[in-house]
Amino acid sequence: MAFRRNPREEVGGLAQEVVDEITWYMREHKITRADLATSLGVSPGRVSQILSGDENLTLRTLGEALVALGARLAFTLGDAEGSASALT
Repeated sequence: MAFRRNPREEVGGLAQEVVDEITWYMREHKITRADLATSLGVSPGRVSQILSGDENLTLRTLGEALVALGARLAFTLGDAEGSASALT
């Protein structure tokens, strides 16, 4: 029997994937959380909240972080693994 994932888990998983990519980018470019905080004009604690994976990461916050990092985000939209069309 296949287990169905909770839609909230899917969204949380997406947010965690984005945070993981940002963290990887920062590590690769030797950018600290303090550096990012300075660039964003926020406290290092706020950056920790954003990068915790528990934060409700808005598109605005994500965009501000990407601009501060000098990075861009690319993604591909496709069918979920093993799922039938959600609208049929």
